Amino acid sequence: MHSPSGVELAGLASLVVAVPAVALLGNSGRRHTGAARRAHLILAAGGAAVTGAALAGLISALFLAHDAMADHRRALGQAVAVAMALGTLTLLAGTLMLPGAAENRRAGLRHLLDGLIIAAALWFVGWVLVCEPTRILGASTPMGCVALLLGAGVATVALGLTAVLAMHAHRPRQVTIRVAAGVSLVSVAASGLPGGICQGRPGFVLLSAVLLPAGLFVVAHAVKVADRPVTVTGDIIQRGTGYAFVPMAAMVLAGTYHLLAGGDFAGYGFLGASVEGFALVGRQYLALGDVRSYTLQLRQREAHFRELAHTDPLTGLANRRGLVRALREPAQQDRPRTLVGLDLDGFKNVNDMRGHDVGDAVLAEVGERLRANLRDGDVAARLGGDEFAVLMWATPDEAMAAGKRLLAVLGEPYETEDGSVFLSASVGVAGSPAPGDTGELMRDADLALRYAKQRGKNRVERYQKRYDELLRRHSVLENELRHAIDRRQLRLVFQPVVALPSVRPVGAEALLRWHHPELGAVRPDEFIPVAEESGLIGMLGAWVLDQACAQLAKWLAAGHDVWVSVNLSPKELHAADYAGHVAAVLDKYGVPPQRLVLEVTEHAVATDMEELIRRLVELRSTGVRIALDDFGAGYSSLGQLRNLPVDILKIDHALVAEPESRTGMAAPLVDVVVRLGHRLGLEVLAEGIGTPAQREVVEEAGCRLGQGSLFGWGVPAEHLEAQLRTARSSATRPVPVPRRRPAKITPSAPARSQIVMLGPGMRQVRAVLPTDPAFSGDQDVRSVDAPREMGQS
Repeated sequence: MHSPSGVELAGLASLVVAVPAVALLGNSGRRHTGAARRAHLILAAGGAAVTGAALAGLISALFLAHDAMADHRRALGQAVAVAMALGTLTLLAGTLMLPGAAENRRAGLRHLLDGLIIAAALWFVGWVLVCEPTRILGASTPMGCVALLLGAGVATVALGLTAVLAMHAHRPRQVTIRVAAGVSLVSVAASGLPGGICQGRPGFVLLSAVLLPAGLFVVAHAVKVADRPVTVTGDIIQRGTGYAFVPMAAMVLAGTYHLLAGGDFAGYGFLGASVEGFALVGRQYLALGDVRSYTLQLRQREAHFRELAHTDPLTGLANRRGLVRALREPAQQDRPRTLVGLDLDGFKNVNDMRGHDVGDAVLAEVGERLRANLRDGDVAARLGGDEFAVLMWATPDEAMAAGKRLLAVLGEPYETEDGSVFLSASVGVAGSPAPGDTGELMRDADLALRYAKQRGKNRVERYQKRYDELLRRHSVLENELRHAIDRRQLRLVFQPVVALPSVRPVGAEALLRWHHPELGAVRPDEFIPVAEESGLIGMLGAWVLDQACAQLAKWLAAGHDVWVSVNLSPKELHAADYAGHVAAVLDKYGVPPQRLVLEVTEHAVATDMEELIRRLVELRSTGVRIALDDFGAGYSSLGQLRNLPVDILKIDHALVAEPESRTGMAAPLVDVVVRLGHRLGLEVLAEGIGTPAQREVVEEAGCRLGQGSLFGWGVPAEHLEAQLRTARSSATRPVPVPRRRPAKITPSAPARSQIVMLGPGMRQVRAVLPTDPAFSGDQDVRSVDAPREMGQS
């Protein structure tokens, strides 16, 4: 043993400083969990191995004499180099295992191969620089020391891996880069210290002894924050590979220079080139595997998304695309295909009243019920909203039977958190008209479903060819109706309303007629529903109101005491500011509001009563009178009739014709309705009077206004004006009136109506019973129909 020099003691002291850095790494590993804990403990183990090997090597060197044999120094250097190389490789392994360095082991292997590619290029370029003929270090070139070469190889790997992690570590990558940089410093020390021992150069030993603890402290400080969240990106298309050309270009340039300088390729140069080649091949193999795996993932995702694109997410059934795909599949020759369309009746009310969450739960239950009642090979689909379809391998007759079973299944209560929900369904069935004709089959099923809805719902309808004709007719009517006003194809006719029993015309109902040059006369019960469905009813209603008021103004100017009624659809009634529109039309033609009667069908009463009353009050505030049309069709109740702000009650023609069809006696219902209307202070008008017997029944009931074919069909305005002139001239001709005897009062005689004065400007129509002293015979109802006698202002 020789006396240690100051350089050796300084190196020993520096190595002792590395011990706390190793302790910090071990403590960090105990504080972390999971992958971070494992990586930190491996880093601590690698740091301990490197530090222990360096201390052992330096202490062993102190026991060697300065003039010790070169073989002893070389053997000690090689032993220290091997131990420190193993410790450095352990540090590199811990670096690759840090969170954010690589998403999996395969990615870590990929980073290692990339590092080897860069390391082999560095080795090759370094060999070209230090060997003959370049010898950039000159006489200081270390020759014949394997320890230095082993450490240099590990150092190049560490530097290459640091470069790769700097480019491909997950964000934030500062921690990983600092750890890799610290390991690179340790690798340089692991190369210089064995080389200094082998070459007998204390300067190398001291420099390495300083770099070793410095690198370990860099690693220990970096791993304190190594457990921060990182953004992991595993998509291979986001990995840059352009850096692979730089090492190859460097090797080509260095090799070319070496050959031009007269050098030859020795073993170490061949080693670097071989490692570069094998690393590139291995990297290519991994890349092909990644591409293969990525392609498989793409196929799986494509299949998954294709399935999602053909599946309804709420019910798990096929969607419209899925149904179309099933329809396009080749049909079996021995089994026909039938499409069953289903639509839930009244489902919109479930969403409106109970919310969309309950509605979604009901739809999901519908999907479960359909799925549970399918046969093998059948395809159930949700086409959208509350519309479903089932593609069945069955004949239309079998599908009809299945549709009836589905009606029963879907009609069962739906239990939800908000209580039970009761729904019915409409079903349309269509058989496949021709193989592969997907669109026609879906259209036929939709047509059958549509007619099932129109015919009362909760039923099964089978497609018929005449549905096509009806649909085509509907489409033609809708298109032509849009231009009917501009083409002057519409006109009004007026059906007279007469006073009973005098049969004197006192009013008229405006009726719309349409004569098409090609279609001919189109019935109102055909084109009015088309107008309501297509939204054209507002345009038609505005035109009818304008034309009726214009004609009424002409009659009033001619001195005729008459009023006109116009039918009002529910959609017009609920239109925004319809009352203002009516007032504007009346003002336009100077028509007294009391001369206009707006007829609301009894079907409108089935809607929201509060909203209906509010709308009718708005209309009556303009001064017009309101008539309840088709009374007796089954919608109005007595309580609703008392609350409705109406002035005239029009008895439905079915009640007028009822006695002839059943008993042949006086109509008990007509008598009841007339008495009821008079009791409520309403004028009563019987429509649909077509025979003298019906007229007699109506008159016996006490009804003073009548309308029907017995008194005249709808006629042009000039024809009705002729009737008005005739009635007016006959009314002015003096006719001797015989004095009437008081009518004999019998308990069975019908009630009569009478004007009662309630105060100044206030009158009311009341019913007069046969036992009332005011009861008398026929009355002149002209003043009753006039606005001044109806108490309208």
